[in-house]
Amino acid sequence: MSSLKGVYITRKKDGSAHYRSSITYRNKHISLGSYPSEYKAHMAYKLAHSILVEGRTHLDAYSKEDLLPHNKWVSLHNFRDNGYYFKTPLYLLKGYFIYYLNPDTQLYFDVDDLFFYSSHPIHRRGGYYFVNDFGMQINILSRYNIRNHGVLGKDYDFIDGNPLNLRYDNIMVYNPYHGIEIEQKENRTLYKARIHINGNYIIGRYDDLQTAAIAYNKAVDFISSHHLSPKQFEKNYIEAFNSDTYKEIYDAIQLSPNLKKLASVK
Repeated sequence: MSSLKGVYITRKKDGSAHYRSSITYRNKHISLGSYPSEYKAHMAYKLAHSILVEGRTHLDAYSKEDLLPHNKWVSLHNFRDNGYYFKTPLYLLKGYFIYYLNPDTQLYFDVDDLFFYSSHPIHRRGGYYFVNDFGMQINILSRYNIRNHGVLGKDYDFIDGNPLNLRYDNIMVYNPYHGIEIEQKENRTLYKARIHINGNYIIGRYDDLQTAAIAYNKAVDFISSHHLSPKQFEKNYIEAFNSDTYKEIYDAIQLSPNLKKLASVK
């Protein structure tokens, strides 16, 4: 135990000292991290005390010179101001919350998503935001029925133009289905269904999105029944139709002759 408040000294396997800092506030013990020296661990404790007890800091006043990592800085300010401690860097506001990916990037979510993101840290890679869930990397846009390869401005849009505003009423989804591409031809909107098996096979073009999605499902069934691909294609769930309507549309759809020809060769 260190003589400096908030510092705990442990030993590594090689016998060298390891300095950990923590603070207790409102009966909650909060780990602040590990530091290379006893002094820095104590200064981290003092900064946390300044945030929580003295209230002399502001959420947006973070400096890279501060001894606390930014995600801890956000968590402590939210605990002080709102009474809830989250391990992820969330700050609650009325009806929504801000997720601080870093000091310069804030994502906005509805409070309905609080439980999920309080236990699922968000990461950014290649311009996409994702979480790790059940051992898989999940694009957070999938929570809005936006496909992984959905095209901004074509398959979905942000109403206010801000891609960091992920509140539900700010997201407009035009195409939630697999294997569908929206086309504009001569002031007319068409929905092209296609599937990839050693190349793209166009299933057909349709006047409405749901029929195109059902056509894609029929192609998936055809491929599966004829063992044309080892790939497991994910089918579309058509919420708009009951089972009778779905079957009527499904039965009326004619598959591409090229797709049928592939089955005959097989």
